[in-house]
Amino acid sequence: NMNHKELLLATLCGQPTDCIPYLPRLDLWYNANALAGTLPPKYKNATLREITDDLDLGYHAVIPQFRDFCSADGDVDIGLGIYHLRALPYRIELHNVERKVTRLPDGLMVVEYQTPHGTLCTRVYFDDQMKKSGATISVIREHAVKGLDDFKALAFIFKNIEVRQDYSYYEEFRKNVVGHRGLAVVCASVWASPMHYLLKELMSVEDFYFALTDYPDEMRALAGELALFCDRLFAVAADSQAELVLCGANYDSSVTTPPFFKEFIAPVLKKRAAVLHARGKYLVTHTDGENVGLLDRYLDSDFDVADSICPAPMTSLTLQTVKEKFAGKISIWGGIPSISVLESSMSQYDFEKYIDQLLGGIGRGDHLIFSIADTTPPAAKFDRILYLQKKIKEFGPVKPA
Repeated sequence: NMNHKELLLATLCGQPTDCIPYLPRLDLWYNANALAGTLPPKYKNATLREITDDLDLGYHAVIPQFRDFCSADGDVDIGLGIYHLRALPYRIELHNVERKVTRLPDGLMVVEYQTPHGTLCTRVYFDDQMKKSGATISVIREHAVKGLDDFKALAFIFKNIEVRQDYSYYEEFRKNVVGHRGLAVVCASVWASPMHYLLKELMSVEDFYFALTDYPDEMRALAGELALFCDRLFAVAADSQAELVLCGANYDSSVTTPPFFKEFIAPVLKKRAAVLHARGKYLVTHTDGENVGLLDRYLDSDFDVADSICPAPMTSLTLQTVKEKFAGKISIWGGIPSISVLESSMSQYDFEKYIDQLLGGIGRGDHLIFSIADTTPPAAKFDRILYLQKKIKEFGPVKPA
């Protein structure tokens, strides 16, 4: 029998396997229930890995743990889209920039970055309520860049940034935490390209699109200033021991529109994929939004794995539609919408019927890694997580065409 790691690698290569892999992402579910004391009785004192080992579920390690900071003030640069996380393969340091940090009791953090070209201010929010819900990602209340006046200061910050590789934590995690249980994906960045970085982390959506319309040349130049930093992060990730490298996350037809994706994201992903393919590695990107109109753009991007595909009824595309479109060129990781495991959203009868239809529409079942997309919600019915495991096993061996 193949272990989970062998099963995943065989699936990505389109080789026959004895079953479809199923690795539900349980970290947020686990964090929220462990904090609330509502884990299943058998597992009330267990770690997440002990639970997944006991159930033989494999270990989902695609997205880094966003609150596992390197230090007490590891959250300080979140407003710049910079996460100082242990799991990342690099350490980032800002030089020649004065930071003024104010932490308020309600979970708000205000950071001012003083540069020779003016001051940038960010407001970032994370409170106990968010923690209880299992959330790990802070909310940016005020973005670093509001308009043209902030471009020079931002460019200065990124000109004076240092990126050092540091694989120590990742290597330990890869070998001893994940091991044969799955694939320890290494995260290069949660944005796919410099322009996507501006849109996703550094500007509000409105400010971004106004600026791109009003000052297209200045916006392209600013993206150019970020390119060296983005390339450096990717190079460090690509040089790691990881078989899979994550670059880019959270696309949606209404925000990262198909024309935007074609111009500003696809060419960069294509370049990243070429670097990894030359080393026998795979590129994964996190496609968890509404993907209407984006599937052809994904195919243009040459990446290998679409992580966290969330199908109808949560979005408008069925899993069957996405799978047929990808035609084995892109492997799907995800495929099970999170509402299906919630009793408040689907009755047991509807859930079982839905899963039968889902499994009936996946053809040979190749290039498919089942997981609950985007993640298993804290209120998920535990029995349904196990029911999915049973039904996916019953699908039987996968023999790609």
